[in-house]
Amino acid sequence: MKVKRFFAQSMSEALKQVSEQMGPDAVILSNRRVDGGVEIVTALDYDENMARQRLGEQAETATNGSRLAEMQADQHRRLEDELGRSRDRIRDVREKRAQAGAGYAGASFAELSDAAMADAEEPIARSTGGTFGYSDELAQMRAEISSLRDLMHGRAVEPAKPASNAVQQRLAERLQEFGVSSDLAASLSRRHKGGRLDEGWKQSLKMLATGVRTAREEWLDEGGVYALVGPTGSGKTTTIGKLAARYVLRHGADSLALVTTDRYRVAAHEQLFVFGRILNVPVRVVDESHSLDSILDELSDRHMVLIDTAGLTSSDKGYEEQLSELAQSHHNVRTHLVVSATSQPRIMKSVWHCYKMANLAGCVMTKIDEALTLGESLGFVMETGLPVAYYTDGQKIPEDLHHAEAVPLVRLGVERLKSIQQEQSVAEGA
Repeated sequence: MKVKRFFAQSMSEALKQVSEQMGPDAVILSNRRVDGGVEIVTALDYDENMARQRLGEQAETATNGSRLAEMQADQHRRLEDELGRSRDRIRDVREKRAQAGAGYAGASFAELSDAAMADAEEPIARSTGGTFGYSDELAQMRAEISSLRDLMHGRAVEPAKPASNAVQQRLAERLQEFGVSSDLAASLSRRHKGGRLDEGWKQSLKMLATGVRTAREEWLDEGGVYALVGPTGSGKTTTIGKLAARYVLRHGADSLALVTTDRYRVAAHEQLFVFGRILNVPVRVVDESHSLDSILDELSDRHMVLIDTAGLTSSDKGYEEQLSELAQSHHNVRTHLVVSATSQPRIMKSVWHCYKMANLAGCVMTKIDEALTLGESLGFVMETGLPVAYYTDGQKIPEDLHHAEAVPLVRLGVERLKSIQQEQSVAEGA
């Protein structure tokens, strides 16, 4: 299996590099935003069984193929970074050696320097006679590089870091059952220095609740212009329907308007127009003749405007155009990412990277009722720092829309975990 990392200023450029250098059979293990652009980790001849062997005990925490691929990519990044550091150390040692030998008149040292600089990873085969004493250090670093190369090519397995005690290990396992990633579970469990497992569990849940940011004010009372972005099927239009219905019940229909920027799909506006007719609320469409800003100018007397968008990805036509409209509007458009709680963590992160350019102000979590566990969603908002404005847990309009609060969300996750454990106990008893 060949793993390679690519950097580029945009996702399209990175994918072009992958296509040119790795071919059409390359598997994308991960993608993320980095300083100056994006990073993609790809693999040729990717095999899940081989990946599990290379990850060793760490692979036990991978509940699906996507998580396994992400862990494989993370390991590759760490090994590449460590390899780079080892090379830098070798170069530093050789530079010091060259400076120390600047006044040395012996021909043998010049020969050694030439031999050393010929290949940055070639071990020094002869001794300097003790005067400079760098041979042992270079040999040790050469061994480090050799070991790292073995790891990167799958010839050895990186040992998993053992837990400092049994309670921390069990706590980390319970947190992963809750749904949080192995890295976050390890970080939370290590903060529990001593005491019973139940105490550590409560402490970890408190830290989770502290790490989950939520919106202080409800949109319906505060008013303003809000846009929902996210992939197709995440629940954007249904969530707007719930918000609009609740607003009309509280404040009436005269101060609300709905807008859609989806002019890319056939009959894309129909559901929003249905909501508008039922609620007696105007619906406006952004198109070639009507820009977003011109429509918002006309609706400036409305207390609240909700904007629905097309579920486009970075490879779709109109993706950048749609997000630029939101980000560059002279109106204060507060754009929120709609994230389905049923999505895999890797998918959530990928969606976040796709829509970051819209200057996200927060997120809305949907399909809470369909998710097996909630730790994945809570871990996602902790990692991204996106405040959660609302969450939805059903199709009823507007009953299944809730203003988000951290403690109730974590409590809901605990209840979901208990329900799973009870079902498992019943199944085992049967």
